[in-house]
Amino acid sequence: MNFHKVDLALHESGPHLKPSDVVADPGRAAQILRKANVAYAAFHVEIDAPDADKYRDTLRAVCRLGRVLSVPVVNIPAAPADADFAGEVARLANLCRVAEAEGVILTVETHHRTLTGDPAKAAELCRQVPGLGLTLDPSHYVVGAHPQEDYDDLYPYVRHVRLRDTAPDRLQVRVGQGHVEYGRIVSQLFRERYERALSVDIRDTPEPDYPMEPEVRKLKFLLESMV
Repeated sequence: MNFHKVDLALHESGPHLKPSDVVADPGRAAQILRKANVAYAAFHVEIDAPDADKYRDTLRAVCRLGRVLSVPVVNIPAAPADADFAGEVARLANLCRVAEAEGVILTVETHHRTLTGDPAKAAELCRQVPGLGLTLDPSHYVVGAHPQEDYDDLYPYVRHVRLRDTAPDRLQVRVGQGHVEYGRIVSQLFRERYERALSVDIRDTPEPDYPMEPEVRKLKFLLESMV
């Protein structure tokens, strides 16, 4: 479909390359990703670690891989929505130092099940943690019983964007049948001089109600018409 770059999921529970694989043999991990012959806009990382030290060391290996492959953004989940805010500030400050030492930007994604599900808390995390950015996934401010309609304060902190269409009762719907306001999002990003990727994050499902490839193409063309 002629995408210029792709996002890469490095999930410990995933079927492909895992963070633990990067730790075990970083050279082989780099070789595998180079063989794909694509450029990467961001790593989306989920680490399964027994303690904070192991998590930090694993993230360091992933960030180093990002530097080697010229990947500018490494994204991780924020703590769950009921987590201690001050504790999360301390955790992310430590991890941001790890990312900065490797020359990449650390972001947390906006997700309704984490602290960033509240836009005010997401913005405050970025204010209190120097260097921390956001991966904006506006779907998580649409879905659920308590949608967050106002997240304008987040745009100055956005370093990556993932898009699909979403309804209050369903995270992914056909493009045009949900509530995601692409034009407004692009306009707000433009005001902040955002010059990074807009990722089409439409995911295949085991039994889809509709073919996914036309939806991916539709959203790609729609976004291209706006920038």
